[in-house]
Amino acid sequence: MTTLPVFTQDPVNKAKKRFPYWMVIFGLLLVGLLITLGLWLKQSRQTGFEVGAEIPDFSITTFSGEHYQKSRMDGRVILLNFWSSWCASCEEEGAILEEVWREVKDSDDIIFLGVNYVDTENDAKAFLEKYGITFPNGPDMGSRISRLFKVQAVPETYLVDKDGRLAAVQIGPFQSADEIRAMLELAK
Repeated sequence: MTTLPVFTQDPVNKAKKRFPYWMVIFGLLLVGLLITLGLWLKQSRQTGFEVGAEIPDFSITTFSGEHYQKSRMDGRVILLNFWSSWCASCEEEGAILEEVWREVKDSDDIIFLGVNYVDTENDAKAFLEKYGITFPNGPDMGSRISRLFKVQAVPETYLVDKDGRLAAVQIGPFQSADEIRAMLELAK
């Protein structure tokens, strides 16, 4: 008669009992990486400036050739609107901005500046003409201004008060002319 070997421990159960420490370390590293990535994304979505912060000098040359420089506009409220011709919500917002612009354009206290974001000049000019937008607009050459404000998507609007400080920010489109009027009141 042949004797079969007797195992005191089941080899399958023995493998299950060993704790895979490498999986715990890998899991902790993965969780740490995800937390770091989440914090970085949250920070990158924030605007370039906090309300009350002084806005550095910037300049823009409009499609009609006029040159505007922030430092030469001190003492005026600047409504800076980032938009694109390919932006569907910019269409309605453009009409609302134009409505309020026509109300305030004769005031020496307020200037609206449109900053065309990641667009072609022909498409941008066609957009302005199609929607009857008359306030000054120009291309953001080299994305200098949009990088300064950390623009992530359009439309985005920044209100700079008479002292050159950020008074308010609107991420996304305005829904009414009254929203724009209320924003302008914040800078007075």
